[in-house]
Amino acid sequence: MIENNYDILGIIEGSTEKEIRDAFRRLALQFHSDRGGENEQFIKIKQAYDDLKIGKKYPETDYEKLTNSKVYSGDSEVDVRRKNQILGQELFKEMKSAEEWASALNRSNSTGSRLFGSKTLGEIELERKATGALSIKGNFMAGSLTYDGSIIMQGSISSPSWTQEYQTNIHLTHGDFKFINPLENKYKIDNGAKIIVDNGNVVVGNVYGRKFRVEDSIRVGVFQIQEHRTHISALNGKIIAENLTNTVLLEADSIIVLNIEDDVILSAREILFYGGKLTFNSVIELKQGGSIRFFENFSIQGLSGDAIIKLENGKKIRLFNLKTKKIKDLANEFVPNKENYNKDDTMVGNGFTITYEMLDNLSLKSTKKQKQGWVSKFGFSKK
Repeated sequence: MIENNYDILGIIEGSTEKEIRDAFRRLALQFHSDRGGENEQFIKIKQAYDDLKIGKKYPETDYEKLTNSKVYSGDSEVDVRRKNQILGQELFKEMKSAEEWASALNRSNSTGSRLFGSKTLGEIELERKATGALSIKGNFMAGSLTYDGSIIMQGSISSPSWTQEYQTNIHLTHGDFKFINPLENKYKIDNGAKIIVDNGNVVVGNVYGRKFRVEDSIRVGVFQIQEHRTHISALNGKIIAENLTNTVLLEADSIIVLNIEDDVILSAREILFYGGKLTFNSVIELKQGGSIRFFENFSIQGLSGDAIIKLENGKKIRLFNLKTKKIKDLANEFVPNKENYNKDDTMVGNGFTITYEMLDNLSLKSTKKQKQGWVSKFGFSKK
């Protein structure tokens, strides 16, 4: 039977704060080194008392004692893999306990706070508030957590690169997922973590994925690209994010973002860009009836030639081509207020609304228009 912190202090579960404190003082007098006691036993008793003060029932586990670093690294590759698997497995179990604890409070509409995780990979504090929201303080490193309500996050979210079995997955069935001042606090989401919100909005800061080379186990000198694509989904809501970099997927009804760079996919009905960079194999997947707006004028360096807009019907439009198309040359039915734009203003920039219908018809008519020199009601006048 595993000894818990109550056992260490010699008291029963459910003891009051006073009973816990009195038990600690009694044992401290007995085992403190100043009183001739055993120092190791006193440290154990002190840790049990500190744990119970924050509601932690069990003492530090064996996997937490493996190393003081966040990821174990030893001499043998097999030993490294084995012990890192233990770290991932135990932290995954800890997050399942956190999920069960939060769900129990939800069912009883109760409030409470408790620490989960480990000293090795970092502890996080969960607090179920009177509003039903779940507050998470600390860095979420690995494991799955499903919650029926909003989550307020104060910390970064990552997913372990040293094990594929215990990736980070946070799932909200109802409510919003929000970071508290993510840029000021430098909070981020990275390395293939996944956040899924079924019915609600997402507010985050910078989001990063990861790509790295892995040597083929059979063919010497041959490498494969392995990706950890960070994924955020709010199909029935809105995602607000800052900078997205290196293998990221966002999907929502509406997306508001600053900059994207290097293999980022955005899939939504409405997409608003407030930055000046969209580069390197990035894709905008626009849903039927949707629209895109760019509020900054992109420079040549800020808008990559390989960035594309992909319509829901499969058609693709090279975004750089729209950079050269002037708003004044569009049909009046698409731009009834042309007088609000300068003669050199293009579709990309100035907050101009680029609609799905406009893109669909432009992709159909542009080649024929260029060859025959006539003006389509969906196209541009010939230059």
